[in-house]
Amino acid sequence: MTDTSTAAGLPKGFRSAEQGWPQLRRIPRPPYRLPLLGDVLGASRTKPLQDSLRHARRLGPIFRRRVFNREIVFLWGAALAADMADESRFAKHVGLGVANLRPVVGDGLFTAYNHEPNWQLAHDVLAPGFSREAMAGYHPMMLNVADRLMDHWDREMAAGRTVDVPGDMTKLTLETIARTGFGHDFGSFERSRPHPFVTAMVGTLTYAQRLNAVPSPLLLRQAARRNATDIAYLNHTVDDLVRARTAGGPGDGDLLDRMLQTAHPETGELLSPENVRRQVITFLVAGHETTSGALSFALHYLSRHPEIAARARAEVDQVWGDTAMPGYDQVAKLRYLRRVLDESQRLWPTVPAFTREAREDTLLAGEHPMRRGAWALVLTAMLHRDPEVWGPDAERFDPDRFEPKAVRSRPAHTFKPFGTGARACIGRQFALHEATLVLGLLLRRYEFRSDPAYRLRVTERLTMMPEGLRLGLERRVGTVQGPVVEEPPSDLRCPVHGSAD
Repeated sequence: MTDTSTAAGLPKGFRSAEQGWPQLRRIPRPPYRLPLLGDVLGASRTKPLQDSLRHARRLGPIFRRRVFNREIVFLWGAALAADMADESRFAKHVGLGVANLRPVVGDGLFTAYNHEPNWQLAHDVLAPGFSREAMAGYHPMMLNVADRLMDHWDREMAAGRTVDVPGDMTKLTLETIARTGFGHDFGSFERSRPHPFVTAMVGTLTYAQRLNAVPSPLLLRQAARRNATDIAYLNHTVDDLVRARTAGGPGDGDLLDRMLQTAHPETGELLSPENVRRQVITFLVAGHETTSGALSFALHYLSRHPEIAARARAEVDQVWGDTAMPGYDQVAKLRYLRRVLDESQRLWPTVPAFTREAREDTLLAGEHPMRRGAWALVLTAMLHRDPEVWGPDAERFDPDRFEPKAVRSRPAHTFKPFGTGARACIGRQFALHEATLVLGLLLRRYEFRSDPAYRLRVTERLTMMPEGLRLGLERRVGTVQGPVVEEPPSDLRCPVHGSAD
């Protein structure tokens, strides 16, 4: 690939580590490197992240790997990761699988290069959509979708069937972001198979990852044609959604209304129609794929640790009491359940890594020189297992690691499930509220029964998800019954505020 320069003077496209790390040879690498192919012995094409975790345990807190003509520096040590979090010296690097998604979402919030103006424009316009007032407006719709999930699980339980946890969490989170953000209903729980939007989304994520495992995209011609079809379907779906909103008039002040109608508070600029499409796809994909994985991992651990599930369930019963529909403020009071979610995200962050690049020539952690534009991939999933931070039992599931005293005793920048800095996930509070609410509702209603023969397998498609996870359910005796939650009344619409809210 021939690199072209960005407005910031840095090349676009993949930049191999030799271009930015003057003392690269000092960084450990796997011992058996093959000419032309690189460090591919024993490598998994479908699970590159888990491959990297294996190398990390053997090679230490910073190492490098070469695949074909691509040399990549990985790091996970706490001191190195903390230095990378310094926003004055480092910024987000859009590379690897993230850059491969640009044909799908272009300069959307997640994939925009740092120099592209639409990132700041969209961020400032959309940030008020995640204010506390806006979140309280989304809460009734989250309850409504959760009720549809529980209706589905009640039917499966009555029929004596186990439930498909990742599949059902994907349905739940897709409907939640579609309803709260864009006033759309995909009808996921009325379908026996995944919605075609989900199928197309998984296709594009998988293709983006596969591009990193081949020396040339020409080797994926058939997959590229399927990917083009998937992209066309995503675009068509979103164009129809936007067209319906434009024809029908404003919604309830949701994210789509903000994208279409809200001008930047300082410049007065509006998002272009093309950028609106890119942002909608970004939110539909990122807004449900990551949260569904977080919920699935949490349910796996709750099913394997009945004593932890019992403690979380007791907290739900105490905090929510006999309230049929818990209020917005009651969710944040589930502090132990939030710790369960955090511990699940510690062991398996659904976005398992993030990339950072040097703004100027610098010295990483006082030891490794980096030229401007040099980048590294921070292995979040391994940072979260660093025994110097989390102890010798770092692989053990223990929500009490997130007790306030324990959190205060740990170094900064050692827990990063949502990335870091200015480009961290804009919807993290939305995701945490949704996930805590759903886990609370499910714990209050069901006892979970895991299959003793199941061993956690993790599938990778840029994000992480438990593979083949099914749970048996038993209805709790005396659980609170609540009616289906109706659409939020008009006084819960989300008015537009300034970006500082």
